Amino acid sequence: MNSRRKFIYQTSALALGSLALQSFNSKNFSFINKSASDTIKIGVIGIKGMGWSNTQSILKVPGTQIVALCDVDKSVLDERMTELQKKNIDTSKIKTYGDYRKLLENKDVDVVIIGTPDHWHALMMIDAVAAGKDVYVEKPVGNSIEECKAMVAAQKKYNRIVQAGQWQRSQQHFREAVEFVQSGKLGNIRTVKVCCYQGWMKPAPVVPDSAPPPGVDYKMWLGPAKTRPFNSSRFHFNFRWFWDYAGGLMTDWGVHLMDYALLGMKASLPKTVSALGGKFAYPELAQETPDTLTALYEFDGFNIIWDHAMGIDNGNYNRDHSIAFIGNNGTLVLSRGGWEVIEEKRSENKVLVPFKGRSDNGLDKHMENFVEVLRSRKQSDLNCSIEAGAHIATVCQIGNIAFRSGQKLVWDKAAGKFTDEKINQQYLMAPYHNGYKLPKI
Repeated sequence: MNSRRKFIYQTSALALGSLALQSFNSKNFSFINKSASDTIKIGVIGIKGMGWSNTQSILKVPGTQIVALCDVDKSVLDERMTELQKKNIDTSKIKTYGDYRKLLENKDVDVVIIGTPDHWHALMMIDAVAAGKDVYVEKPVGNSIEECKAMVAAQKKYNRIVQAGQWQRSQQHFREAVEFVQSGKLGNIRTVKVCCYQGWMKPAPVVPDSAPPPGVDYKMWLGPAKTRPFNSSRFHFNFRWFWDYAGGLMTDWGVHLMDYALLGMKASLPKTVSALGGKFAYPELAQETPDTLTALYEFDGFNIIWDHAMGIDNGNYNRDHSIAFIGNNGTLVLSRGGWEVIEEKRSENKVLVPFKGRSDNGLDKHMENFVEVLRSRKQSDLNCSIEAGAHIATVCQIGNIAFRSGQKLVWDKAAGKFTDEKINQQYLMAPYHNGYKLPKI
């Protein structure tokens, strides 16, 4: 059996901000690696959407077991327990919680999967690693640039395994496409166009505030976000269209697609960013983030263009999403479905590559990689470390900040912030409320 680290919660910790850092010292315990025959016991926080997809995926990996589920909506907890029973899983051994802090006190939990709305990711991940748990955290890893920095620092301080939920990094055809991009066969690549047209995505209608549904701990759902009356059009899936909790399509799909644009170009952070957009498709619906947005990222020697639109499926190259590396000899077009190279007609270098479809399940492969590293403890073998997740989340947040500020922004890479201090003060950190504070690590 794996000896767990002692973790004591102080009852006043909520008012002090993130609860773990004042009461936990990583030197108080030692972690015993699990052998291949040991069962890895998992607790999941947030099981409505991707948290549940992640749960089902990791259960496919031999030697894993769900021992705890947490959600602020009791009806979701009940639904998931029923689903597990139908899969002939013994739910008598699974504890359920409405408060994630209680789950972290459970000594049987080795690993925590975080599938909550974005505004909770940072605090939960930091608390989890401080409690001695390894973590799989959904993307985007943080809801602000400062949160991303704190998450990276926490992983280093507590030396836990932390995988970011950008599963495309584990999918074979994405890797093959990047290898081709970096082979030089496309010639000089001057522009990368990243398109995200999502016809099925539509915000909810504007509705009056109301009481939370029975069984929903709305105060806990809000957490560090600004206290507002409950509104069903801001809840569950639709949280992603409001700045209090997320960053719209830019951070929802952008962290996946822009990630591969950066990987292909071996790019770090942009020099400048500008963005234009608005609520052009559904101005009458409940949404703060833009349903239409174009952002221009300037790097040395090339540009990356982000282009998203809700309510439209016919994007670039007749795809609803794509990453196009446009070179002198040809253009490589990459999506979740596969990749191909469209030859430049005037090029003397023949680089035509017929469409190559996907051959595996990226999420399943990502979980296999995560579990493998949980056993080996080799951080460098993670397909998407917290550093990688924080990097792409930061790039996408820079695009959103350019849109929200209405300015062309210059990024100071050495200082890790914008050259405009007013922008830094206003946007680098998501405001925390209700007694919560982002830990200083």
